[in-house]
Amino acid sequence: MSTTEIAELRRAIGQLRQCVGALRSRYGDASAVRRLVNDVERLDIDATDLDTTPIAVPAQAKAADRVQVPDTPYDPALWHGADDEGVGGYKRDQL
Repeated sequence: MSTTEIAELRRAIGQLRQCVGALRSRYGDASAVRRLVNDVERLDIDATDLDTTPIAVPAQAKAADRVQVPDTPYDPALWHGADDEGVGGYKRDQL
């Protein structure tokens, strides 16, 4: 991530922390508020990890590694005798 993205993330986490603090003032130590506080802390930890840990950029797939899937319909014979899971079988009475 760029420095600008990290700064924007930190600012958003700070704003979220303020909102959760206002909720804590209003609702006290409710379980939902505690979970929100925990979530904000986790976001802060993850943002720190993201900022301090170098992340390898994944290599782009080469054209030779890609498989072209045609837009034309499949041959209906491919599905002959196959059942559709969850609907009780495809044309079961015609077997």
